[in-house]
Amino acid sequence: MSTFTIFLALIVVVAFLLIVVIMVQNPKGGGLSSSFGGGGTQQLGGVKKTTDFLDKSTWTLATLLLALILLSNVAINRGGENLDSKALDVDATTTQSLPTIPSDTANDAAEPIETPQE
Repeated sequence: MSTFTIFLALIVVVAFLLIVVIMVQNPKGGGLSSSFGGGGTQQLGGVKKTTDFLDKSTWTLATLLLALILLSNVAINRGGENLDSKALDVDATTTQSLPTIPSDTANDAAEPIETPQE
């Protein structure tokens, strides 16, 4: 298993967790944070602590996802190929000729298409 594959698996897991955490939140205060600790009870730390936890976990997962994406670029196997630009190489300049049409197909294309008359 390559390093890039490990990074890819971690990115998928973190992205899934980030989606779950975002979907649990409700901007109007009626989501999971209001069901825990509602009515004055202190279940799981209350509404304020649940909202703080969801907010902090969102930022943490988003930062982790960005870091994993940037680090996965380093882990890509480039196969040892030279990544220098060919446009700047003076010796690598080549000229391309335009494709030529064979003479027998050129005459066929020039003939009008006959349509049946009614």
